[in-house]
Formats: sequence, structure tokens, C-alpha cells
Amino acid sequence: MAYNVLIVDDSRVTRAMVSKIVRMSGIELGEIYEAGNGREGLEQLDANWIDIVFADINMPEMTGIEMVDRMSQSGVLATTPVIIISTERSVTRIEELKAKGASAYLKKPFTPENVKAVIEDMLGARSAGGESG
Repeated sequence: MAYNVLIVDDSRVTRAMVSKIVRMSGIELGEIYEAGNGREGLEQLDANWIDIVFADINMPEMTGIEMVDRMSQSGVLATTPVIIISTERSVTRIEELKAKGASAYLKKPFTPENVKAVIEDMLGARSAGGESG
């Protein structure tokens, strides 16, 4: 099964890096969508089938916290795992996101192996080669 991924980060360079790492993870992918902030992320979620979201916390216009909050209010979060990717070290903010329904937290920088493990954990996904782990 191919998975559609949404990457929400205000840095174009970071979105490209996350996209590359997701591709390197070995997970069978459908489409990779991108958004520059939480508002654009919500628009992508409305317009496309998304299996998993990778989102930064600190973004202009709408933060990752605000996006997760809106997703939880609309019920989208109940079916779409959100993985927070950030340099954020505040335990309070990370716990706030998890309390709102964020599924996991990946601290930048991370590796393809970290991404693969979290996707497999969230979706029960297997790599394109059929092997897990």
C-alpha cells in the first residue's frame, strides 16, 4: 500500500530535506504534499487524502500547535497521525501537542531510519521491499 504524506514546515529547505528522508526511508509512497504553514496544511488535508503528516511547531500565520488543535476539533486527527518535527526542546510544548492528539515527536536532525520507524509504528507500514524494521 502506498502512503500519501504531508510535510508542513515554513522552510522550503526543511520540507525538501524531510521529503528526501521520507523517500529514503524505504516506505512505499504515493504522493508527498507540502505546505508552508498550518493554514496551508489544513487546506492540503481538505483537498487530498493524507495518510500521515509531518509538521513543524514554529511557523508564521498558523503554528503546528494551532494546526493540530484545528485538526482535533474537526475530527481529522482521529484518522490522520501527526508527527511533530522540530528543534523544540520544551517538554511543555511537546506534551501540549501530544495532549491535543499529535502522535509522535521527532527531534531535528533525524535519520531515514527514525522516519521509517515512526511511519511503521503509526501506520503499520512496511518498506517497499516488504521487510519491516
